[in-house]
Amino acid sequence: MLLGASVLLSVGLAAPMMTISQFVLVKNSFSILSGVLELFYNGQFLLFLVVAGFSIFLPILKIGVLFALMTRKAQRSENLNRYLHLMHEYGRWAMLDVMVVAVLIVAVKLGAIVSVEIHYGLFVFGAAVLLIMLVTRRVVHLTEGSGR
Repeated sequence: MLLGASVLLSVGLAAPMMTISQFVLVKNSFSILSGVLELFYNGQFLLFLVVAGFSIFLPILKIGVLFALMTRKAQRSENLNRYLHLMHEYGRWAMLDVMVVAVLIVAVKLGAIVSVEIHYGLFVFGAAVLLIMLVTRRVVHLTEGSGR
């Protein structure tokens, strides 16, 4: 499941998430990666850090910790178990919240002048987030069951 989540996350980050059309002549398609880079290039550094942190870096870190916990060597590490519990308790909604808020902001700000078309990248990214949450919950349950 974790390998599947990794693949879905990779595809979801790079796949087109939405197309913004202005006056029928100008169309721009964005993925999470291209949108984050656009924020950086436009000088929106705080928004860049928030979106990139919660939508790109934390999911990758979470997957890395989960892979590390699945190895025999890492199963004895109390630090990794502590990180897992922190990820499970505080990080379970972070990625979904950021994406929902971002899509809502775009949709509300643009109003009648611009149309927004949602693409499969949003659904693939959402599926990856949900799968990572399920794997995290399962690993937490297994580590608690083994007396950790």
